[in-house]
Amino acid sequence: MKRWIPLGVAAIAVVLIGGGVWRAMAARQAQQKALAEATTQRAEAPLQLAPDEVVTVQSSQLSLGVPVSGSLRAVDSAMVKARVAGELQGLTLREGDSVKAGQVVARIDPTEARARLRQAQQQADAAKSQVDINQRQYTNNRALVDQGFISATALVTSQASLEAAQSSYQATVATADVARKALEDTVLKSPISGLVAQRLAQPGERVAIDARIIEVVDLSRLELEALLSPSDSVAVRVGQKAQLTIEGIGAPVPATVVRINPSAQAGSRTVPVYLRVEQPSGAMPLRQGLFVQGTLDTGRADVLAVALDAVRTDKPAPYLQTLKDGRVAYVEVKTGTRAVVNGQTLVAVEGVPEGTVVVAGRIGQLREGTAVAVAATAAALPATSRAAP
Repeated sequence: MKRWIPLGVAAIAVVLIGGGVWRAMAARQAQQKALAEATTQRAEAPLQLAPDEVVTVQSSQLSLGVPVSGSLRAVDSAMVKARVAGELQGLTLREGDSVKAGQVVARIDPTEARARLRQAQQQADAAKSQVDINQRQYTNNRALVDQGFISATALVTSQASLEAAQSSYQATVATADVARKALEDTVLKSPISGLVAQRLAQPGERVAIDARIIEVVDLSRLELEALLSPSDSVAVRVGQKAQLTIEGIGAPVPATVVRINPSAQAGSRTVPVYLRVEQPSGAMPLRQGLFVQGTLDTGRADVLAVALDAVRTDKPAPYLQTLKDGRVAYVEVKTGTRAVVNGQTLVAVEGVPEGTVVVAGRIGQLREGTAVAVAATAAALPATSRAAP
């Protein structure tokens, strides 16, 4: 009888231990189930977006523009060159000095030119004297022929001598004119009014014919030569306007297409287009050689547009993070014309219908399929736009 007592106690202990283990396992399972349910609820909870964190693809009228860039150059410029060889004298102008049309800017030593002019003039005088002698002889012979004292052959001979003397005289006069022109060429004058852009020689230097002395530019009329691709040049017309930006000048500078080159350049196949640039009033005057860039307005087009920062480019093809059935869906698009509307850059897109809701660019990349909830409808984009400079 007493032998069964320990066995009963052991059985009771086993039952109690088993019950504790079962209760512990049941509690652990309930804990795991609650954690799984919480995780599922969190996973299914949509990402909340504010109304300004999404944009809508809208039909907009964007300005079509062609980018242009290049350096400014003066329409009127002149290079003063030496027309005769010799020592350069009297050059006092330096870069930045103003000159007037016809102003003497320098001289070439005229000593040799004066001596040649005197020589040619003396030769002309001698030839003139010979003409006078032959003229008197011819007159006398003609009178003698009329009186029958000499033959007509002698008169023909004297006439030929007179004509030869006259030809020699005319040749010496032409030589004197050439020498006089050479003397005049020793005086170097500016052909236009403007400013000295370069001084390429020094006083006392011996210069050769066609040696460059100074360059004069007229800044009252400037132009930009823009090289456009064949596809861009098709839409360009004379009279179209452009807005140019120049470093150091805050306001955009207007320009107008005045000429279009009829031929494309060999090699690059680009088409030169020339734009007249207006000097800004009340601001720093533009200078030759300044680099400018801007956009040439070539018209307007009705397109579907979206904010530029909403277009993702971290994949081989650009795409939009659209919202479809409450989840993020990637849609590849083709981008086109860009324009600035009220400080926001818009870009034309193809591949999505109008009214598509797109995640704004500042949100960053979201995983495709992410659940998203928007508090309200996104504000529509402006229906019209204008191109920014």
